[in-house]
Amino acid sequence: METTACAAIMTHYHAPVMLDQVVEALQPAPGKIFLDGTIGGGGHAEALLERTGPDGKLIGMDVDDEALAAAAERLARFGERVRLVRANFSEMKTACENLSGVDGVLLDLGVSSRQFDAAARGFSFQRDGLLDMRMDRRLERTAADILREASYEELARVFRVYGEEPAAKRLAAAIVRARERQPITSTRQLAELIERVKGRGRRGLHPATQAFQALRIVVNDELAQLNCGLEAALTVCRSGARIGVIAFHSLEDRIVKDFMRHESADCVCPPGLPVCRCGQRRQLSLVTRKPMMAADDEIARNPRARSARLRVAEKL
Repeated sequence: METTACAAIMTHYHAPVMLDQVVEALQPAPGKIFLDGTIGGGGHAEALLERTGPDGKLIGMDVDDEALAAAAERLARFGERVRLVRANFSEMKTACENLSGVDGVLLDLGVSSRQFDAAARGFSFQRDGLLDMRMDRRLERTAADILREASYEELARVFRVYGEEPAAKRLAAAIVRARERQPITSTRQLAELIERVKGRGRRGLHPATQAFQALRIVVNDELAQLNCGLEAALTVCRSGARIGVIAFHSLEDRIVKDFMRHESADCVCPPGLPVCRCGQRRQLSLVTRKPMMAADDEIARNPRARSARLRVAEKL
């Protein structure tokens, strides 16, 4: 991709969320090696590289080809200190196989503003486009495919489990009826159908929010990838390395919280057992017992930061 095209893509990337908190928590210093598993436009990566110079390195991963193009342009000045890999962060062990370990891992979960703003990507109900929702466009199954193929029971489960949608059964039934007349292939079609089923909803939350979230999570297998990625981060981190994860909804944050608490405990046996039988030995120390949140001034500049939750743990 030509430089001018990359620069155009970069203009659509939001400012990195909670940048100051991330830098403070991950403690970058000269010579350290970091892995950014969701590099996006490269904002967090740029700050880490600036603080690990002159010889620190960074591995940047993303499944989105446009994100990697934008990051390559933004980080070009760091030369061979940066290595970009098109892969899911759950594959970070492979990306780090020639290293003895890294000094920190960052995962900024969810969808970027640039992805939301691109109607053709189908992430947003605010812009009409095909119901795609694939972060990695090499994936075969789109959101439209799920709406066409899934049974009523499968759809109800998707909306209930991954969207925490109270109207999951009513939405599933409405979709099954609607697709008998014509396929549901656009974001506008789906959003209007949801609005007919649920009404306008409470102030400040569009009625389609939870259903769109649920479909996106399933299309990209986000929760399973997060579980695998956290396990992989524990493997690639050397002693003293820090793992930072920014989550934007409760399902992600719960997985991160439970993982860090589990790995920071010496015993996870059920209460009441006289002797430990699990053999667990803690591998992490919690840096944040409660999630860090964006400051008010950042939220004023970037409303997306309102739902961000940063949790950090250190490898023992």
